[in-house]
Amino acid sequence: MKNKTYDILKFIAQIVLPALATFYVTIAGLWGLPLSQEVSGTIMAIDTLLGTVLMISSSNYKKEVDE
Repeated sequence: MKNKTYDILKFIAQIVLPALATFYVTIAGLWGLPLSQEVSGTIMAIDTLLGTVLMISSSNYKKEVDE
């Protein structure tokens, strides 16, 4: 994975997805939008998966650099 791709995905995982989930839960509560727990739970599950994949990628990269 290229550094730029990694940095973009890391930004999405750390900033965008948690903010999006929080935004939807807040707006859904205020405006009565449907399925707030389901939507935010799905976003956070995707975020967790992305974070895990990025951590594995980072760990593999560090192993390669150390060798």
